[in-house]
Amino acid sequence: MKPLRTRWADDVDPDLPLPEYPRPQLRRERWTNLNGRWDLAIQPREASAPASFDQEILVPFPVGSALSGVQQTVGPEERIWLHRSFATPALGERERLRLHFGAVDWEAEVWCNDQRVGLHQGGFDPFFFDITDALVAADEQGLVVAIWDPTDAGTQPLGKQIREPFGIQYTAVSGIWQTVWLEPVPDRCIERIVAETKLDLDAVTVRVRTSCTEAEYQVEIAVRAAGVTLARTTAAVVDGEAVAELQLPGLHPWSPEDPFLHDLEIHLLRGDARLDHVESYFGAREVAVDRDADGYWRLFLNGEPIFHLGPLDQGWWPDGLYTAPTDEALAFDIEATKRMGFNTIRKHVKVEPARWYWHADRLGVLVWQDMPNLPFDLRWFLRELGKGQRPEQVPFDFTRPDEVAKTYRRELDAMLDSLAPFACIVVWVPFNEAWGQHDTDAILAHVARRDPTRLVDGPSGWTDTGTGAIRDHHVYNAEKDLPPLEPDRPLVYGEFGGLKLHVEEHVVVEEGWGYAEAETPEALAEAYEELMEVIGGLVERGLAGAIYTQTTDVEGELNGLLTYDRAVFKISPQRLAAAHRGILGRLLNRSNPRRPSS
Repeated sequence: MKPLRTRWADDVDPDLPLPEYPRPQLRRERWTNLNGRWDLAIQPREASAPASFDQEILVPFPVGSALSGVQQTVGPEERIWLHRSFATPALGERERLRLHFGAVDWEAEVWCNDQRVGLHQGGFDPFFFDITDALVAADEQGLVVAIWDPTDAGTQPLGKQIREPFGIQYTAVSGIWQTVWLEPVPDRCIERIVAETKLDLDAVTVRVRTSCTEAEYQVEIAVRAAGVTLARTTAAVVDGEAVAELQLPGLHPWSPEDPFLHDLEIHLLRGDARLDHVESYFGAREVAVDRDADGYWRLFLNGEPIFHLGPLDQGWWPDGLYTAPTDEALAFDIEATKRMGFNTIRKHVKVEPARWYWHADRLGVLVWQDMPNLPFDLRWFLRELGKGQRPEQVPFDFTRPDEVAKTYRRELDAMLDSLAPFACIVVWVPFNEAWGQHDTDAILAHVARRDPTRLVDGPSGWTDTGTGAIRDHHVYNAEKDLPPLEPDRPLVYGEFGGLKLHVEEHVVVEEGWGYAEAETPEALAEAYEELMEVIGGLVERGLAGAIYTQTTDVEGELNGLLTYDRAVFKISPQRLAAAHRGILGRLLNRSNPRRPSS
């Protein structure tokens, strides 16, 4: 591949890249960012810790990316070793020091001052270790992180990574790829906040998970908007959790058109003592499926039918791979999606940093969140298609050995829990096509039980088993042929389109591909508008949502609405927005007079 940089690459500060606070859904004032230059060594997997580190890497850009400074693929027979030191922080009485990782791909084992503090497996979820007891009486403390990543030689969820990228599978990512940071916390502290709204009751239920097990603790919860306190209450901590319902007369709903956010301030109390203080926020919204006034099954938001129209968003970067160069770059794809007139993003087999979802919350976009898939043999699948079979006819193995299934379920639950606070996420997509699909009915039911506030997609494309809240088809070059509507589920196109346009000097390959090809920008725009006219007509016949492939080019895939470096809109945002307005307006007068049940 040819090198390609985004315009944000020049804004990366090598001493402190991505300096922003990494956890907008639970904020404390004191923290230390550990991004920047780390020492690096790559050794055989079975080797012991290196005596010296012969390379340098820029964290949190992963090994394999240009911005990391280490552009090589690390195989399953190797291990990445990282080292850095940090200034000893001042800790108050009964304070603990936590070492946070936004995400590490895939297995991370950590030592502080040669004392092992923990091991984590999972490439997409945040985690932390309490390193207080490993601190020494010195001005600086030492950290060592050992990382092993089997990529597609393993059995863990990995998304679209592959050691030999081609087609719709991309360059392998290994190592730290989200912010690393230190946080002093009280020994009894707030761990997690999730708000659930009831619009018909003008109420919000706030659940505060704490590290407390004793009975004498309480939390104080205040809800604010534009600096004005709307409600305040206290609730006892029982079995580590406090639950409170607050009345908010005239509760302001969140939507793509009006992404209004309420602020939360929460204190942990023991008697008169205030032990911990965090700030958070929530968007008041409810999602459901129900029939519209014409009897079609629709996706509902806040009691009204809404057509979900958006791009498939891979979240890859030519210079950072999994990691956007800057926070401005991270927000850009969402801002561009809004400029193009979409109201939805399907985040495809990748989980983003928490700040991405905060940007989606504040900017106002509906998100379908995929679970990263287990390994999938694309070459085998293409050979099967070459025999004349349709995708749904290919004899997939829908079962997985127990250990593989346990790994998938553990990482699925970690994703569900870490992303629960974000209002923008309205649909969970546990399986994309048959990429590692297994135990389908049980897993879809598990997700629905664990999070009843969102919709659960049936497998997105190909291999539906009749469960899930949504019937999801993938259609390329067959958009006009609307499949039969189902008696009890809305029908969506989870993927469609994929029109290719090669833009010279903004690609990393000489020859890329798409599902259909246009020779000129005008030909692309006309083909896209014709396709959107088809989608608009299908709304009248019951289509409830449509996800276009895709937001940007990615490596050899040239079917993006933007180039891979985000430098060129292949169709002007204004022209795209005009094509979308008619589609999104089709449901305005199709409301069901009763509020749907979720």
